[in-house]
Amino acid sequence: MPTLLDFRRRIRSVRNTQQITRAMKFIAAARLRRAQETALSLRPYAGGIREVLRSAMSRIENPEQFPLLAQRPEERVLVLVTSGERGLCGAFNANVLRRAFEFLREKNDKSVEVIAIAKKSRDSFRKRSWKIAAEYVDVTTRADLGKAREIAAEVMKIYEAHQADSVYLIYNEYRNVLMQTLRVEKLLPLERAALATPGKNSPPASSADAVDYIYEQPAAEIFNKLVPRYVEMQIYRMLAETSAAEHAARMTAMESATSNASDVIDALTLHMNKVRQAAITREIIEVVSGAASAG
Repeated sequence: MPTLLDFRRRIRSVRNTQQITRAMKFIAAARLRRAQETALSLRPYAGGIREVLRSAMSRIENPEQFPLLAQRPEERVLVLVTSGERGLCGAFNANVLRRAFEFLREKNDKSVEVIAIAKKSRDSFRKRSWKIAAEYVDVTTRADLGKAREIAAEVMKIYEAHQADSVYLIYNEYRNVLMQTLRVEKLLPLERAALATPGKNSPPASSADAVDYIYEQPAAEIFNKLVPRYVEMQIYRMLAETSAAEHAARMTAMESATSNASDVIDALTLHMNKVRQAAITREIIEVVSGAASAG
């Protein structure tokens, strides 16, 4: 049976762990605020680019003349899987990787390559037989536009070289502190139907149709410049959404761990008090019995 010293050691150990989880919760909360501001501010911008691209595409007779819009039979698939950099965030990484593996199995009849983004994604795919085209780490802790451009340049180079016929994004989209939404989006080739789908914070389609944009340059020239910018922005938004979702998941997980530690401490303290009370009672009985026998 555990002694009082064993209970005190266990309570001290749990209390030290609780201090760590509480500190991690506060750190995640501070990082979440910055990441949330970035993710939310990018949504209207991405929606604006989408609307201008849709308007420009409607003025072009043959959009498939642009390399990033060329429609080809889907024989080679490139998938960008974005996870978190570290653990201790609940089922955040497990959910996105599970969805990624399901998607890859759906495309099993095609040639599939993966761009692993973040450490958990890289480590997971290194253990499996899927071909890794590229890997990027330390990119989701804080979303960076320069790194997003680097990833976008690699994706566009692969697509334009006909090494991939389609490009997909798999990531967690930030909804709120308690909820993240798994997203599987087709990035390339850019399709008119995808542009016609309004984003969460983009203007409604009806108001966009009523606007007749006036361009200084030809629509084709603007379109040729906006498509790479659109790819960069979608990848940057994916990194920002993942960053906010990861910090939110970690904050929630650490808050739950801190609360569970309090419950464990309360339960251990109760058992310790019972053991101590039993020891005191036993000592009293021994004293009384000794006095009775002596008398």
